[in-house]
Parts: sequence; structure tokens; C-alpha cells
Amino acid sequence: MAVWSARKAKRPAGASSRRSAAATRPPLPDPTLPATADWLVRGKDGRLTAYAPAEGGVLRWTETRPGGPEWTGPVTIPAPGVLPYLSIAQGADGYVHLVGLRRGRLADGTPATDVVYALQYQSGLAVRDWVAVGNPYPNDPDLAERIGLPAAVVDSEGSLHVFVRNVGGGICGRAQVPSGKWNKWADLKGSGINGTISASITSDGLMELVAPTEDHLLRWTQETRGVKFQRAEDIPARAEPGSLTSERTGAGRLTHYWHDADEGTVRAWRPSDKAPSVLGEGAGTGPVALLRTAVDGHDCTVMARRDAATGRPALAAYPTEDEALGATWTLTGEPCVGAPALGVDGRGRVVMAAFGTDGTLRVARQKPEPGLALEAWTRV
Repeated sequence: MAVWSARKAKRPAGASSRRSAAATRPPLPDPTLPATADWLVRGKDGRLTAYAPAEGGVLRWTETRPGGPEWTGPVTIPAPGVLPYLSIAQGADGYVHLVGLRRGRLADGTPATDVVYALQYQSGLAVRDWVAVGNPYPNDPDLAERIGLPAAVVDSEGSLHVFVRNVGGGICGRAQVPSGKWNKWADLKGSGINGTISASITSDGLMELVAPTEDHLLRWTQETRGVKFQRAEDIPARAEPGSLTSERTGAGRLTHYWHDADEGTVRAWRPSDKAPSVLGEGAGTGPVALLRTAVDGHDCTVMARRDAATGRPALAAYPTEDEALGATWTLTGEPCVGAPALGVDGRGRVVMAAFGTDGTLRVARQKPEPGLALEAWTRV
């Protein structure tokens, strides 16, 4: 998610007064970088944290207590040379891994490209220094410069895995082992990938990758934990590049979501389906934010997206894995940039967050009444 502006709105009482150059000088938009929807994270202490990559750093807002309503931030996490794009992965231990792509030039003008990550152990505390994971072409800087943006997932042992589109249009991945060391880059094969990769993990601890091509989606799965990825059946669909996301919708099952490349409608698919399902009318842009949670005691999948016609956030929900019932999208709030995000706060309420066109963080929480109505949006 590239943030057009990071100008700070009026701070609530008790909020941090820390400011930075990134928070006062609006960074220029980079239309070549896709949005992400994983930027709202709940820590082990129940507090929500929002992250926004900007030029030269990552902006971070953190709830002062579980459930808010006050936040601190934005605090700037320096990230020199890192593109304003993040893949964010969180393990069962609550640690948050910020994964990005750092590009630069050596003194002799040679390109220098590295996948990098920074680790945050607890909400609101300092983030550790960025660590370079390298790239699949350590001996060819020109090829390395052409790799795609990273996708990240944390496995059931708490180890980080990173994946990039390689120059052949397939996927290369590198895995951290429990000792902290890293395996060599592995070529997972594939070809024709034209967008960002979705990396996710089932409730059984099996990882899965999905990536778009011009006329179908590629998939990689694991048979058992710790084994190499294998190619799985393709998904017969055309997805808008940069719109793929996935959610655990059952024991050992993932459902994959995207915006259709032709109509812009949301589609959903899992291996038991003969064809993707259509969820609601109207077109959206960017990735679909996903949250599986109980609504009025019913297991539901909540979705959020940026509406293509108005630029406003839109919200929908339906009984999990019952796509036949469809979904109705409801517009809410003011126009936003990037993609909205979803979370559950420390009081169990659904939270929808978005960045306004002025770069300020906006938050809306679930009302204390039946259904999924949201309270008025607030500027952080």
C-alpha cells in the first residue's frame, strides 16, 4: 500500500507528539506499487497497530489500550531504500514481520536488490533493524533488479518464508529455519505471473501460494508440514493483478478471493468448487480485506474493499463458505487511498480502517447492537 500523504490529523488527548519528516511532508504516490490489505494487526496484548509504508520509512499507529479509542502515532520506522510496499506476516507468537524490497546502487553503479524484513515483538515497542534476505540472483545484479515484490507468511513453527516473482514469471522462495538461519533460494517454477503473490497458511499448518497470470491463477501447496511446495490445480479465472487474498474458512481449508479482471466483482474459490463464486455486485479495486469472525453468533466472513466508482470503503459479509447466499456491499466513510483493512479489537468488535485522501488514518468500529453496523468514522 503506497500512501499518498501522511499529514497528521489533530491528535486525541494522550496521543504521542512524535513527528517525523515522513509525517509532515507528503510522499509522492507511486502508481506502479499495488495496495495491500494486511496492514492492521492485533498484537498479543490486544492492541491494534496500523502500518503504512512511505518514502524512506514505515509509519506506525498503535492503540493506547485494547479497544481504543485513542492511538499514538504516527511514529516513523526508518526504512532507507525500501520501496513503499509491505507484506506483513504474523505468527502464533504475535511477532509481526514487515517484509519489503530494498533497491539501490553500489558505488560503481551496480544495482543492489534485497528482500528485507524487520521484526516487531510487541505492540508499540521498537522495531528491530532491517535484515537482508538477499535475492534469487546473487551473482547477477541486473536479473535481481527485475524480481517482483515479496509475499510473506510465517509457518507453524514461527519461521518466516518469503516469495518473489522471478524473471521467468515463476516463483522463488526462501525459508528461515527454527534456528534463525536461512535456507537457499528455491525455484518453485511456474510462468506468466503478472501480479503480486498471495501467501497463506491453513489451520493445519500447511502453506499455500496463489499468483495471477493473464488467463488463470497458479497454485502451490504442501502435502505435509516441512515438505517442498508442489504445483496444484490451476484456478480457472482472470484476476486483477494485485487483488489476491486468502482466508482460513474451515479446518485445513483456505478460500481465495480476488477482483475479476473484466468485471471488477469479487470472486471466491476453494478446491471443492467447480468454478469461482461471485460475491455481490459492483466493481472494486485492489485487494479484498478479509476477516472470519462471529456476527450474532454465526460464523461469517467479513470483506472490505475500495469501491471503484466512488473510491469509498465498502463492507460486506456472508455466512462462511456459503457463497450461494451472496453478499451485499455497503459504502461507508469518505474516499480512501490504497485498500481498507479489517481487524478485531480487544473488545471483540470488528474494526475497519482506511487512509483518507489526506493520508490520515480513519477507523470505524462495530456498533454494540445486532448485525454488522459500524459507528461513525474517526480520524486518528
